[in-house]
Amino acid sequence: MVRHTISVPEPMSQYIESQISSGQYGNISEFFRDLIRRDQERRQLAIHELRKMVDAAEASGISTLSMSDIKAEAKREMGL
Repeated sequence: MVRHTISVPEPMSQYIESQISSGQYGNISEFFRDLIRRDQERRQLAIHELRKMVDAAEASGISTLSMSDIKAEAKREMGL
């Protein structure tokens, strides 16, 4: 186990303590480990979603539209 020391503003410290007092977490370390796990999961999900978008874009093939047509369509979709 590696030990890290961090500093947080008083309002954040009070929030952390309230989470521990409520029984949500046993101690400060559990609170931060949970935050890190959630961040890792969120990032992995974002990467997965981006990969799906890239795969879908590649599978759609090459457009026959000109660049000006693409720009015009994008403006229409944005309501401009």
